[in-house]
Amino acid sequence: MPEKKLEIKLLSKTDSGLSLIYAAFRQCYSAGFVGDIWDDLVSGKIEKEKQAEFIAKILESGHESPIEHVSFTFAVQGVSRALTHQLVRHRIASYSQQSQRYVDESDFDYILPPSIAKIPEAKVEFEQCMQTIGKAYRNLKRILQDNGLGKKANEDARFVLPQACESKVVFTMNCRSLLHFFELRCCERAQWEIRKMAWKMLKILRQELPVIFAVAGPKCERLGYCPEGEKFTCGKFKVRG
Repeated sequence: MPEKKLEIKLLSKTDSGLSLIYAAFRQCYSAGFVGDIWDDLVSGKIEKEKQAEFIAKILESGHESPIEHVSFTFAVQGVSRALTHQLVRHRIASYSQQSQRYVDESDFDYILPPSIAKIPEAKVEFEQCMQTIGKAYRNLKRILQDNGLGKKANEDARFVLPQACESKVVFTMNCRSLLHFFELRCCERAQWEIRKMAWKMLKILRQELPVIFAVAGPKCERLGYCPEGEKFTCGKFKVRG
């Protein structure tokens, strides 16, 4: 039952994402048919820099719906069930998560919060708890199997598993959903684990599609003030008066 570390891998992305966004934006403002210039966009005959400049200019106006045509798919491991419960609240996305019904958790990995890790007494208490839960899971699974549940024993034995239990998930979000995700989850007030994951994802996407993600991040950085109000602000930006 070892502690597990966060790992993120970009599995897939929409082909020709920059050109696709450009084409979608251009169609909104052009009487012509963007299908006629598609090959020139993809080949670079219409320069990528000019495509990016056009996209950036339109984005400044607040028009964002065309960026929904481009999506990214991530595989993540070394995250807790506490994190994934937050993640799936982002509704315009697709998720495929490791199932505790079908995967044996007899020797489950877990996520150790940094606040607990740095206090020896707390770390010992936490790790002893993980060991106790692991033993309870194995005992329950054995008892259920002995009473005829067979492979379905996992289904009910899992009820004792903690939120710290490590999970793996594949998820896909379009660019607009990702911008919203980063506004919320890169914020200093976001829970530490999902904030750490969000910043790692954003680092990847700033390399992949900078015209969209170079300025992505906490909402306060875009607005220039903290929208959380005096009660919840982290103090990085002033609250709008």
